Amino acid sequence: MQVVTSVTVEAFVRKDDHMVDSIGEGKRIGILTSGGDAQGMNAAVRAVVRTAITLGAEVYAIFEGYQGMIDGGDGIRRFGWDDVGNVLHRGGTVIGTFRCQRFRERDGRRIAARNLVHSGIDRLVVIGGDGSLSGLDAFRAEWPELLAELVAAGEIEQSVADAHPALMIAGLVGSIDNDLVGTDMTIGADSALHRIVDAIDDLASTAASHQRSFVVEVMGRHCGYLALMAAVAGGCDFVLTPEAPPAEGWQERMCGELARGRAAGRRDSIVVVAEGATDREGRPITSEQVRQIIEDRLGEDARVTILGHVQRGGTPSAFDRWCSTWLGFEAAKALLEADGGSEGHVFGIRGNRVAAVPLMEAVRNTREVPVLIEQGDYAAAMAKRGDSFVTMAKLFGELTEPSRISVAEGAKRIGLIHAGGLAPGMNTAARAAVRLGISRGYTMLGIRDGFPGLREGRVAELSWGDVEAWTADGGAKLGLRRTIPTIEELYPISRQLEDHHVDALLMIGGWNGYQAVHLLHAERDRYPAFRMPMVCLPASIDNNLPGSELAVGADTALNVIVEAIDRIKLSASATKRSYIVETMGRYCGYLTLMGGLAGGSERVYLHEEGITLERLNDDVKWVRSSFAAGRSLFLAVRNERANEYYTTDVIARLLQAEAAGLYDVRQGVLGHQQQGGSPSPFDRLMATRLAGHALEKIADQFAVGSDGSYLVGLAGAKINDVPIETMMTLMDRTYRRPRQQWWLQLREVVRAVAEEP
Repeated sequence: MQVVTSVTVEAFVRKDDHMVDSIGEGKRIGILTSGGDAQGMNAAVRAVVRTAITLGAEVYAIFEGYQGMIDGGDGIRRFGWDDVGNVLHRGGTVIGTFRCQRFRERDGRRIAARNLVHSGIDRLVVIGGDGSLSGLDAFRAEWPELLAELVAAGEIEQSVADAHPALMIAGLVGSIDNDLVGTDMTIGADSALHRIVDAIDDLASTAASHQRSFVVEVMGRHCGYLALMAAVAGGCDFVLTPEAPPAEGWQERMCGELARGRAAGRRDSIVVVAEGATDREGRPITSEQVRQIIEDRLGEDARVTILGHVQRGGTPSAFDRWCSTWLGFEAAKALLEADGGSEGHVFGIRGNRVAAVPLMEAVRNTREVPVLIEQGDYAAAMAKRGDSFVTMAKLFGELTEPSRISVAEGAKRIGLIHAGGLAPGMNTAARAAVRLGISRGYTMLGIRDGFPGLREGRVAELSWGDVEAWTADGGAKLGLRRTIPTIEELYPISRQLEDHHVDALLMIGGWNGYQAVHLLHAERDRYPAFRMPMVCLPASIDNNLPGSELAVGADTALNVIVEAIDRIKLSASATKRSYIVETMGRYCGYLTLMGGLAGGSERVYLHEEGITLERLNDDVKWVRSSFAAGRSLFLAVRNERANEYYTTDVIARLLQAEAAGLYDVRQGVLGHQQQGGSPSPFDRLMATRLAGHALEKIADQFAVGSDGSYLVGLAGAKINDVPIETMMTLMDRTYRRPRQQWWLQLREVVRAVAEEP
């Protein structure tokens, strides 16, 4: 597998700090969407079009998928910058999609080749599923023969064939099923998961009102990603996926789990069924069948909700916007750099990086999964889905079928505490920690109101039922404080830890919480009570914590920002307006950059880059001239601490002072709404996964009689743990952000798609 890093600055010729003509001069790219639609396809189309134009190439949109190539004529249209100017927020695909049977035939592909070369196109980006991509590779392989046939038939000149000797291709996977083996996420999967989890949250409230069971059917003929992840994120009771057909007697096991939940006081029960679920004999398991089993065996009222195509619809999530934009950027750049001998690749996300996977290798591996399922090799089928899929399946099993829901006297006692700023997903992490901890034989203690609460002894045991409805709740049920203990407070804190027999500490929170744990670790020689395993789990909307590339809560905040930007753009564009949006983040620009990228802003102002008067002068002149040329909206996103003097208000006033009646200016400070609301599916899943890993780390320390302290977090595609002693070396302490911030490489992506050269 080749890892593709973001394009370097040197790849572009710069003029007035904007990227202009470069590697694409004289080249033409075609782009099409094929197969089932998926949210985020439009973001990818926009990125390919604008990146190619920025690099000096011409771009042609091929309408209605492969059918447009065969139809030719108006089905192949040159696209300009503004043709993709208002598509980021739209679901589906603005250039259409079609399942084209004729392209499967050689004659259809020959006609398609003729129409492409007539338009001067020999580079092609296809956004679709594995069927669309395998057809693309076959087209590439046949290209020289197809052109030879066209020359022989007199349909093209030999000079035309000589000018286009090879077809260079790049694929992006648009599939809500997330079924491509070799990448973490496909375009549309995150948005579909949003639709499903929102529905489950809504169903849970009505189910609880009536003490009713719901069976939710989701898409996924051969892939159980949506079903499994929705079940985990929704706090559901049972899940049926294609990769793990249930063993004989699954009906009794399912009903036993639902009955156990009722006995524990739960008023709602939800079972998630993937549309492709079967038993181990290959017999389909339908949602209606599951409903009937529940009614017959438990005597409960049960209802079925089939979400169907609503999972494909609606506005794409923030992730599907910025991820698709990045993928489109990298695909366009790679395609313009390709030569006739280049192998076709699929571009996807692996561990917060873009990876280029050989196209047919990805297709072959993807198509192996249904075969493995049919052969009964379920472990291999699960493994093909990746470590995260396997881990989440194990965690879900442990959360729904625990080894125990109460612990024996004398069990190890783990304290759970929040500290720092509020982040959505804290409750999800706490719930997972409590239930996984109890299942593994630990007594779980809730410490209320952070370290001040610990100092005052506000510590109590948490039971299985105490965290019942915490999965979807924003806020922090245990309460939190930003307070870092003083030297004088260490003694009473140590006494409380001794009095409550705390054997380990799990801190879920932000930078102040990390500092507090670091302090306790450093003072363990003076205070023996601190000689115990301590683990920090990252939860901060700022995404500014050491040892993790992402923090719980940042994705939720990002979605809040993008939703606000969507509404702002709709209002502003109708009245010829410049709008400056201010985001949180302190000195870390993650929310600003990613919000600007996903929201389609023309400028982002980061503390990491700084703001100068010269830059503002250039920006103001450009805004004024672009409105004079017909622009109706300008959007900038500014980090709250991008510059001490050039505040959001100052920038807005500068723009207004130079408006000359062409536009007016508004500003919006999003404020604490970025910290509120129900956590996104991604934050719920990450919180659950990190909680499981944190407990494993504590268990490892218990097993060897050690008292190490660690930071857990995401490092690429893996969950990592870092000794807390290294914490300060990983941070820029002046600005409270990591020294290495992976997302800064996306600055070039923002520039490539924001301003027409």
